[in-house]
Amino acid sequence: MANVLVVDDELGIRALLSEILTDEGHTVELAEDAAQARAYRLRERPDVVLLDIWMPDVDGITLLKEWGASGQLTMPVIMMSGHGTIDTAVEATKFGAMAFLEKPITLQKLLRAVEQGLARPAPRPPDARNAVQLESIGAGEAGGIGGAVAASNFAPLALGPLPEQSFALDRPLREARDAFEKSYFEFHLARENGSMTRVAEKTGLERTHLYRKLKQLGVDLTRNKRG
Repeated sequence: MANVLVVDDELGIRALLSEILTDEGHTVELAEDAAQARAYRLRERPDVVLLDIWMPDVDGITLLKEWGASGQLTMPVIMMSGHGTIDTAVEATKFGAMAFLEKPITLQKLLRAVEQGLARPAPRPPDARNAVQLESIGAGEAGGIGGAVAASNFAPLALGPLPEQSFALDRPLREARDAFEKSYFEFHLARENGSMTRVAEKTGLERTHLYRKLKQLGVDLTRNKRG
């Protein structure tokens, strides 16, 4: 697949992006600041870079400018920020970034941005007229069991007979709903051979939300885990 460099000062962000991209078959290298990113770029040429804008030592825009000025901006760079603005996005694309992702980054938009980056042989020369690609993540995303059911694509004929499910309706609403949700997620885990990435895609939930939901429902995550 591809070699992806993730540059972010937050350990949790690095770990989450690494897990998702590794699950997709990519090789992931991590850098917690600009110094580590510079050192890696001197040794290797990644296929795509996910670069955080706000870092404590040198910000992502400055690092992007450095790579452009030194002729090292030979790979697609996707900027990330939790506090970005339109002006920030315009500045990033002006200096060679191909896209801008706003945190928290959803699974679908992350994978789409990486896929689009890999489809480009090389970034365009820095130009203020470059189009800005804004991927705004937040309240509009599908969430909760209603969104998950609407977003999923059931294919029972392709899977063969499904185990019968029965739900006792003479119980409090919360208990009945939890029983349904547990069966719903167990179905998708079995269908996707335990791949959390695929289950998140199918159900329309963010990966972190999915983990919390499964833990809350008491779903056994080891039963269908891929070897």
